Amino acid sequence: MHQVPMRGGATSRRTRRTGGGGRLALVLLPILMAAMTMAMTGAAQAQTLPGCSATTLENPARQVLDCGNGLVIDKEAAAALASQTPQRSLELDERAVLIQVSPRDSFQVLTPHAIATVRGTTFAVDVETGLTSVFVVEGSVAVEQRTGSDAVLLGPGDGVDVRPGEPLVVRQWPQLRADALLARLGR
Repeated sequence: MHQVPMRGGATSRRTRRTGGGGRLALVLLPILMAAMTMAMTGAAQAQTLPGCSATTLENPARQVLDCGNGLVIDKEAAAALASQTPQRSLELDERAVLIQVSPRDSFQVLTPHAIATVRGTTFAVDVETGLTSVFVVEGSVAVEQRTGSDAVLLGPGDGVDVRPGEPLVVRQWPQLRADALLARLGR
């Protein structure tokens, strides 16, 4: 204990704390700062879907969603997606995803411009303003416009660019284009 002078000449006895209180604050402060930074910057990036577990990866920044039953979704960190039933369909509004789907009756990716329907494959979907691009790594994917065009069937190495009001043309993608999209998804 030590005496603390007070007004009027009186003194008060107070217990002085000694020990690690200050050191504890020095240890906890960086941890709290890091947690707050992650909450502020990572909240927009961290996203999961019902029934899926998420793993965040770097170089490039992306998230892998394992939804069980043979469905794995690799998404760019900024990709905007949603689903109430991820085992059946996924809505993608911007950026890119790479999807691995085990054989099943059907799985769809809906974008503002296209519907991609698969039965067991690995494929990428990339959404930009006015454009959805679909590329098949393996398997096959049927693609149609959201407005109801005839569907086209893509096989390995095939891609299609979907623009509202334009016909769907299947093309074998140049290796550079395919590699650039897949690199954004860590492949």
